Amino acid sequence: MRVLVTGATGFIGRHMCPALRAFGHDVSIAIRRKDFPDMPGAAAIHVVTDIGPETAWTEALTGAEAVVHLAARAHVTKEAASDSGAEYQQVNAEGTASLAAAAATAGVRRFVFLSSSKAVGESTEDRPFRESDLPKPEDAYGISKWDGEKALLDIASQSGLETVILRPPLVYGPGVKGNFLSLLKLCLLAPPLPFSAVNNRRSFIYVGNLVDATVRCLDAEEAAGETYFVRDGDDMSTPDLIRRLAQAMGRPARLFPVPEEALKLAGLMIGKSVVMARVVGTLQVDDEKIRRQLGWTPPSDVVKGLNETAAWFASG
Repeated sequence: MRVLVTGATGFIGRHMCPALRAFGHDVSIAIRRKDFPDMPGAAAIHVVTDIGPETAWTEALTGAEAVVHLAARAHVTKEAASDSGAEYQQVNAEGTASLAAAAATAGVRRFVFLSSSKAVGESTEDRPFRESDLPKPEDAYGISKWDGEKALLDIASQSGLETVILRPPLVYGPGVKGNFLSLLKLCLLAPPLPFSAVNNRRSFIYVGNLVDATVRCLDAEEAAGETYFVRDGDDMSTPDLIRRLAQAMGRPARLFPVPEEALKLAGLMIGKSVVMARVVGTLQVDDEKIRRQLGWTPPSDVVKGLNETAAWFASG
């Protein structure tokens, strides 16, 4: 198919475009910078304005049969609290609605939207999140993603646009940023870390597995109108993740026990309560639906994914 990819210059997009090309798709990308170098796997580059309700999509969508919408506002930590929600809404909710409406008008057949597990919530207790759960997002990013999902489904109900929504947990792999990159740096330095008593479980997905699931959703008839959680399939505790990353980098994992409540208190005292909540908290997703409906299984296991991520990081 002729596929338009947004967010192509980001972490996930840099993996997505070459993979789509390898599967035989004709890929074009929408970017905001005229001076950005050519992207591998892209046959055409369209420059658009900042993503929002007024973005002009007509040229980029001309001839497109499918859209993979990756562009989003995320990892923004230094911003005024009063502006945060509005900025997320403009890009992740209103921008998604604008693109979906333009895609429907342009005759695009399928629209794959990369949402997030955060659209449903921040933590799980008794069981993993499932697609049937009522979303209860807690921060501006999660709320905007959930609003984007609702807007997309509303447009689809009034047009012939086939939508697929993917809700990944934390995505890692070569080129990763944010908290996972910080964790890689810690594992390389190998300082003593107070996490050996943490008894949580968290779902992750390797970027190659997420790309593979996206490609599958582009042409699977059964995927039309569906929402899917995706994951590697091997959930890990925080100390397990640190040990595996350290092993992949040939470094020791120096962990010692501190009670979880003490860790939460320490996070509160240093202004890192949100980060610490993720370190000690549990967030799991159930990917049984996509495996059952589409016959999808992740092509890479956790060991391969972490090894490739560590090798990228070690390469500088």
